[in-house]
Amino acid sequence: MTLEQVPTAAGSSGGVLEFAPRAGSEHPPIPWGDRFVCYAPDAEVPGNRQPSATIVTKNHPDDTGLRLDAPGRWHLSIHVRPALFADLIGHAPGSWPVVPVDFSEADVFLPHPLHGHHGWVAVVDPGPRTIPRALPALREAHLADQRRVERRQEPPRG
Repeated sequence: MTLEQVPTAAGSSGGVLEFAPRAGSEHPPIPWGDRFVCYAPDAEVPGNRQPSATIVTKNHPDDTGLRLDAPGRWHLSIHVRPALFADLIGHAPGSWPVVPVDFSEADVFLPHPLHGHHGWVAVVDPGPRTIPRALPALREAHLADQRRVERRQEPPRG
């Protein structure tokens, strides 16, 4: 999988928006060049919620364990439901294993080093071991994001 394929993989049902903050935008410098994937049927960047997936191509100041400073390395993060997190990682979100984790290992599902406790999984350089599970996880994350947006738009009952 290439990082360009992630938005298409996220949802064929529509409403997929990929945005990448750039220098000179209203966004702070840290996310410049990163990519965010979310459900946005109006093609407007949502200002009040997290994306369903992210693509990061560089180390962030508080997150250097992925070792993204090597040429061509990138990192896919997906927000997944707790049961899928446990299935992919081997434990529930927030219950960290006792053994050390090498967050830079490629083509392996790991808890996101900063946001794993919130149900985010991460893969550095997705490849043959992770793509078969990453593609459905991306689609599921996109559908969950769509359901959240649609639920917020429903008129109150009663």
